[in-house]
Amino acid sequence: MRIGTFVLAAQFPGQGPGEALHRAVRSTEAAEESGLDSVWLAEHHFVPYGVCPSATTLAALLLGRTRRIRVGTAVSVLPNHHPVALAEQAALLHLTSGGRFSLGVGRGGPWVDLEVFGGGLDAYENGFPEALGLVLDWLREARVAGRGERFGFREVAVVPRADELLAGPADAAPGADGPGAAGPEVVVACTSPKSVRLAARQALPMLLGMHCGDEEKAEMVALWRTAAREAGHPPEVVEGAAHVSAGVAQIADGSGDATEMLVKTMPGWLRQGLDAHVTVDGRHRVMRDPVAYTELLCGLHPVGPPRLAADRLAATAERTGITRFALLVEGSGDLAATEENVRRLGADVLPLLT
Repeated sequence: MRIGTFVLAAQFPGQGPGEALHRAVRSTEAAEESGLDSVWLAEHHFVPYGVCPSATTLAALLLGRTRRIRVGTAVSVLPNHHPVALAEQAALLHLTSGGRFSLGVGRGGPWVDLEVFGGGLDAYENGFPEALGLVLDWLREARVAGRGERFGFREVAVVPRADELLAGPADAAPGADGPGAAGPEVVVACTSPKSVRLAARQALPMLLGMHCGDEEKAEMVALWRTAAREAGHPPEVVEGAAHVSAGVAQIADGSGDATEMLVKTMPGWLRQGLDAHVTVDGRHRVMRDPVAYTELLCGLHPVGPPRLAADRLAATAERTGITRFALLVEGSGDLAATEENVRRLGADVLPLLT
């Protein structure tokens, strides 16, 4: 069981972005100190839901601040980036960290980001497979040319090569892309059968959202395995895929204490954060009820005493086959409470899972 944190750098009501980013940095340092496996960083633009606009930039800072823990993006929004530029950053972070970086990618949403960064709606609706393929080519090959509908360029040398990592620090965390591996691990955020099949054809592990229950995640894992087998991947690859389950964690002594805290704090953040999203084409969107959504998350994930939290994680692993977790720990909105939450995950929950 590999337990990590999911860091949004959420800006709660009454806070500034600097406070949210400081909490993100400190929670990562606390995660390493507490023996957790990984930290996953989200990318958002123009909204207080999350104030980190560059997950790779924050990952670089945090890889420099830590020595053991894995740092990944969850996710870098591919339509907002040129895939070669993103792949170059991934190779750089992989090499300089001794293999501790994971690149998580997703297609994001139909937000105004597509207008600001020039990707356009087509990049969101149709361009993800081509962009993902170019990222993978860049991380695997010595020379790459752009031959797709969106990205066309002459063949160029890949510098630095992601597979040039020969050794890493002795205390580097083991992982899918540890020292000596061919390149950084690539994870795909999947929210539909289409994206599941795309990830499966490339044998890339999935990141599954915190809004999904175990039954839905199990169905997506089953579909991934079927599609991966149909693509010709061997059984050890199909069965050994290290998918990641996103969730929420809040550890407290009383069974209702953790839920009560999150129901008091998270709806205000969700309301202002989600309501700030603007669609690129004016399409109508329905925002979840913040209180009902918070209650849903508390019911699905490790929110409560250590024994309950461990049991829920174990149950998810048993039902879905997923043993890697990215858990939102900043739901209190408070730095001291977040650090204590991370500490308790490591001290009180992890021992119950071994």
